Amino acid sequence: MPSFFYEKTENKMKKDYTGTIKSIKNIALNTFEMKIESKLKNAHSGQFISILCPNKTLRRPFSISDFDEETKILTILFKLKGEGTQYLKNLNTGDKIKFLGPNGNRFSLENKNCLLVGAGIGIAPMLFLKKELNKEGINNYLISGFKENNEVIQGSDENIIGGSVLDNLEKLIKEKNIDLIYSCGPTIVLKKIAQLAKDLKIKSYVAMEKTMACSIGVCRGCVIRLHKDNGIVYGSVCQDGPVFKGSEVVWD
Repeated sequence: MPSFFYEKTENKMKKDYTGTIKSIKNIALNTFEMKIESKLKNAHSGQFISILCPNKTLRRPFSISDFDEETKILTILFKLKGEGTQYLKNLNTGDKIKFLGPNGNRFSLENKNCLLVGAGIGIAPMLFLKKELNKEGINNYLISGFKENNEVIQGSDENIIGGSVLDNLEKLIKEKNIDLIYSCGPTIVLKKIAQLAKDLKIKSYVAMEKTMACSIGVCRGCVIRLHKDNGIVYGSVCQDGPVFKGSEVVWD
């Protein structure tokens, strides 16, 4: 691996917060919404927090799906996958949790006709992005994909159930005169969206999902390859991302 990394961010120590759970509820099959009150001052769509789970060496990263600027309450969505998410599910209102954040970069807000695409739990940052775009008066349309009806997370303008969120996407882009696509979900979905955007000569931003170890850019466990200055460089999803231009990711 080369010794240089893509636009390496300044090595700032992220603040460790202790938050109080204000609510936790089941919103879809094996999917939960948790609201956390803390002294976190701000957060933006695309960013994430890393929660410390007892008896686990590595923190668990979760996209921020909302942040209330007045109450300072942030929201995350999580789907049961392992011991970390099971720990979160078993917490109660009033319990304390420790987290690091906000981590990573944010989505760039551009005054264009925007299409937001969320696949499964990838809808989380899209919901926050939609809120930010609406606040700025930017035209947007959010489409999300789920395997079953009972997995649907509310908040989209349109849900694709059972099929692929990619189905008829090109037609939708042309019908709504879309100039920019934002997306989050499995790599295979992001790859196809980035390629479609390239074919249609429009811009795309992707929020990458990658297994993270430290979440602060030290371990390099979430490194991906990127096109930069007519060459290939390496960047870490947790520090240089998780948001990238779809055109700059090397899609293996």
